Amino acid sequence: MRATARQDMMKEFSWSVRVYYEDTDAAGVVYHSNYLKYMERARTEWLRATGFSQQALREESGIIIVISELDMKFMQPAKLDDLLDVRTRLLKVSAASFLFDQCIEKSQVALCAARIKGVCLNALTFKPQRLPAALKSELSHVN
Repeated sequence: MRATARQDMMKEFSWSVRVYYEDTDAAGVVYHSNYLKYMERARTEWLRATGFSQQALREESGIIIVISELDMKFMQPAKLDDLLDVRTRLLKVSAASFLFDQCIEKSQVALCAARIKGVCLNALTFKPQRLPAALKSELSHVN
């Protein structure tokens, strides 16, 4: 993959998910907390697309990534069998954190959106820790 194509992908990443019966509530719409699960999975797949996995970061660098801030807005419901696109856009990378915009869409119509801050922590002490140099380098084009 060309570097510019990879950089564009890292700036905005899309991942699809289907709504299953287990995702819905008694009204037949996606239960609110499941949107967070879809977003979590999309960020995990975004990270994997950069060439890193959460498991490898923990094993090789001793870090975990946790959510420290979340601001979310719901606009329209998703329903059983809907095919959703979860768009993840990396806005900012700092020494120990990431800032993302995420949007869940159906047929290019926004259903919900969130701004999410993830921070790197030492897996043993749960204290903030800098991003590994290789990951920081991979994402340096964002700022």
